[in-house]
Amino acid sequence: MELIISLTINGLATGMLIFLLAAGLTLIFGLMDVLNFAHGGLFVWGAYTGVFTYLWSNSFIVGIVVAILTGLVLGFITEKLIIKPVYGNHVQQILITLGFMLVLQEMIKVVFGPNGVPVKVPSYLAGSWQIGDLTIIKYRIFIIVVGFALFGVLYFILNRTKIGLVVRAGVMNREMTQALGINIKRVFLLVFMCGAALAALGGMLMAPYSGVVYAEMGMEYAILGFIVVVIGGMGSFQGSLMAAILVGLAGSFMAYYVPFLSVAVNMILMASVLIFRPQGLFTVAKG
Repeated sequence: MELIISLTINGLATGMLIFLLAAGLTLIFGLMDVLNFAHGGLFVWGAYTGVFTYLWSNSFIVGIVVAILTGLVLGFITEKLIIKPVYGNHVQQILITLGFMLVLQEMIKVVFGPNGVPVKVPSYLAGSWQIGDLTIIKYRIFIIVVGFALFGVLYFILNRTKIGLVVRAGVMNREMTQALGINIKRVFLLVFMCGAALAALGGMLMAPYSGVVYAEMGMEYAILGFIVVVIGGMGSFQGSLMAAILVGLAGSFMAYYVPFLSVAVNMILMASVLIFRPQGLFTVAKG
């Protein structure tokens, strides 16, 4: 039982980190119909800027704030200069955002150096609790709490506020929303910046979890993010959460019980969903 609880906690923590990346992707696709392959670059830039600030200031909170600000700024630049010229053309979106992803990855090496940077968990989140034979790592619980808290906040904003109403209306029918006098382009920009900030926050929280940040991590976790979006349903916020948890738990249990399948399990899950439920576990109505 202790082993199952430990593996579950590990899987939930990993799932919450993937959710932060996938939530931004699914919101961006759901509202803007944009396939943003540069999302992993925003993830890794949030990780690096946050980590270097954390190491310089010795304040994990300041590092988180800087990572979020980095995501917002890069999100603004990306939407204005990279995404805006290719609205409505998925092939061009894939090509230009994938190219921009590679540029962001190489710029990490130019600015911060080519070597990985070791990161320690802040002292107040380090260590673990011992309950009988069960060891619970504090930082993983912190990630789980933060992940569910952010889901709750974003769910409330999307379903209980005016801006959330506008976003959901834009998802369902952007032409009608524009006809009602709402500046949908400004909403696009806001959603894109928020999605980028979520990715950057996920990168910063991932750093102490993995123990090191490196330039290629953006591409690696972007792949997981897209897998989660496909499994959960393109444009479904709740679907992203459930799929991220599923992917995290599957990876955690497979790594222990069937190690040789731990890498392939995510692809197996995605392929199964595409075969039996191509629209994903959850769907968003379009009007």
